[in-house]
Amino acid sequence: MDLIDALRREVKRAGVSRYRIAKDTGITQDILSRFVNGERGLSMENIDILCRYLELELTPKNNRKAR
Repeated sequence: MDLIDALRREVKRAGVSRYRIAKDTGITQDILSRFVNGERGLSMENIDILCRYLELELTPKNNRKAR
């Protein structure tokens, strides 16, 4: 599962409406709905906002080789 799919899943599982997420984050309902429905992507800024709102953080996989 990639980052975008995981973020879509977490928005759906958030336990609050998309309307509430939009109001709390400042991301418009239209942008949020189109993102969740797979009709568009999000800017990096909006991805960051959603991750903070949903209390998500990016972590590397354990099997990643050191460079």
